[in-house]
Amino acid sequence: MERRDMRRMRWLPAVVLALVLGGVLADLARPAPAAAHDATTTAHAEVTGSGLDVKAVLDLEYDLLMKSAWLYAEAYDAKERTEQLRQLKINRAAVTDYVTRRFAVAYAGKPCTPAQVGEADVRVRGKAAFAVLTYSYACQGESGGTHEISSALFPDAESFVHSTKTMVRYELDGETGSAVLEATAPTVKVGEHRASSQIGEFFVLGAEHLLLGLDHIFFLLALVIGARRLRDVVVTASAFTVAHSITFLLAAMGVVDVPGAIVEPVIAVSIIVVAVANLLGRDEDKLGRWRLPIVFAFGLIHGLGFAGALDIKESGSWGLLLSLLSFNLGIEVTQLVLIAVLFPLLALLRRTAAARWAVAAITVPIVAVSLYWFFDRIPLPL
Repeated sequence: MERRDMRRMRWLPAVVLALVLGGVLADLARPAPAAAHDATTTAHAEVTGSGLDVKAVLDLEYDLLMKSAWLYAEAYDAKERTEQLRQLKINRAAVTDYVTRRFAVAYAGKPCTPAQVGEADVRVRGKAAFAVLTYSYACQGESGGTHEISSALFPDAESFVHSTKTMVRYELDGETGSAVLEATAPTVKVGEHRASSQIGEFFVLGAEHLLLGLDHIFFLLALVIGARRLRDVVVTASAFTVAHSITFLLAAMGVVDVPGAIVEPVIAVSIIVVAVANLLGRDEDKLGRWRLPIVFAFGLIHGLGFAGALDIKESGSWGLLLSLLSFNLGIEVTQLVLIAVLFPLLALLRRTAAARWAVAAITVPIVAVSLYWFFDRIPLPL
């Protein structure tokens, strides 16, 4: 009886890993409309001005915005940039009505009056199209008042997404700062956003970005699969951490700027290279020689992907250094937790008779999904 139980226990790591990977693949296999918004979205807002005149530039996921404004399928299904711009123009009133009811600026406790400025634009973040909308806010009151910024964009009640966050950067009333607005804390008062709260918000945002970024998780899993000893995990994970921290901070501070159309396909390639090497490699010494420089090089690329989540411009970025470090720390801690969970399972798996086929069974789907990501992320000519 004990031998039978021991045999069953040997299969436990493989079963757990198969369930995790199966869940990921099942999530990717959902129909396209659901897959686009089965988790969450992040709205971006840059608010500038002083006194009675304020300007806000909002980046909102295009198809989600058009659905939330209750427009027809021809509007939210538009894929080409020229058609998206046309739809934003002909549906300007409906879009403005939706956005200005859910994103507000107040001065001295009184709401400011919004109006759209110029035509909407469209730009790509990662592989999703975002509508870029600019609004002016006319405020009333005596000088010396304080502004408040509130966001209730894309709430859970609309059922298209959940747990929406609005990342706000502001230069108002002589103050520069940032905040993450969500349903439980939808308003920031300029000058009263404490550093301790900001650290916590961006730490959670970094953790969520890693957990929701399946490509980064797949890369991490491929690294762990290829490591035979705990020392290998520590060395490769450290190389990855140092590399992506360098480019993350450089990109977020505006020192380097690489388009997402280049970064995203290369991230997919990095997963494929590391995963395939796990299948082909047999000599641990040879693996050790190429693993560190390859992981470091790809870590630099992943850092650009992490920075793209914040899209912080060079202007005023040093004032957001605390936010950047908190965001990166959230990524690092989450990465360590994932390694602590995955490596013991893989170590147990390698001691079983199922080790060879199990590694292949885990690696092949990772390669297949990454190939799909690569071709899906290559921008098509207009």
